[in-house]
Amino acid sequence: MTVDFQVADARPQMPLDATLFHQWVLPDGTLWTDFYRIGGAYLLRFPELADFQLSQDGGQIQAWPVQGVSGATIQHLYLNQVSPLALSRQRKLVLHGSAVEISGEGIAFIGESGRGKSTLAASFATDGFRFLTDDGLLVEPCDGDFQIVPSHPSIRLWGDSEEALVGKNGARKARPVQFTSKARFLAGDGIVFCGQPRRLRRVYFLGEGVQQEPVFEGMTGREALMELVKHSFLLEIEAHELLAAHFDELSCLAGQPIFYRLDYPRRFEDLSRVRQAIVKHAFKVNLHEFD
Repeated sequence: MTVDFQVADARPQMPLDATLFHQWVLPDGTLWTDFYRIGGAYLLRFPELADFQLSQDGGQIQAWPVQGVSGATIQHLYLNQVSPLALSRQRKLVLHGSAVEISGEGIAFIGESGRGKSTLAASFATDGFRFLTDDGLLVEPCDGDFQIVPSHPSIRLWGDSEEALVGKNGARKARPVQFTSKARFLAGDGIVFCGQPRRLRRVYFLGEGVQQEPVFEGMTGREALMELVKHSFLLEIEAHELLAAHFDELSCLAGQPIFYRLDYPRRFEDLSRVRQAIVKHAFKVNLHEFD
């Protein structure tokens, strides 16, 4: 699992003689990323920010910033957007999720943007636990189970979460980026990181925050598989061999009795109670017992 990442000199984003095969569009309708095929490679264009070219096997990535775009912005795009897609070309299973270590095992939180994955991970990481990843959840088979592979030792937070969780604990902040007001906090004494793989014990799909107490609901394998498909990083769905292998691995993962829906109130003052409920639920003796 290696990626050779290089940053070239800045250049303007000229029209491309290439095949556009996919786009990412933000909820407000703003174009976020264009996906092109260029020969046997891929080019990801983030308008007015940078172009990233990926080799077919995901092993090499080169970035061309737009003039005036900071190195911190390029690093941010690489870590959170481009690298997970490159890993998917290496037959790695990467999901939109965060994860923490509890009692030596991995607990993952998966959900759509805005569901609180990073805030929940940071809440644990500032309260005596260690986090494994923020947003790019890399999972791989291990001895009949699955394990979480740690990612970059940092967590991104909106201003309200920053103020509530890390504002006064001395956590180091990375340089700001040019397309989001989210701040990236680096692991250290204030936010503690786990750098070793951990067996995946529980996966919680986060709800909308309509419940007034933490509510856990068991999921069938079919339900879990549908959610895992929805939250996977995939560079190209027309790569049939890779897609089939990805689906097979997702099916094996979904066959584990570890998946639950979790909804809880989205109030910072309730996070301590939510953490306690998660720890209690995650370490019930009988994994097949659903709430």
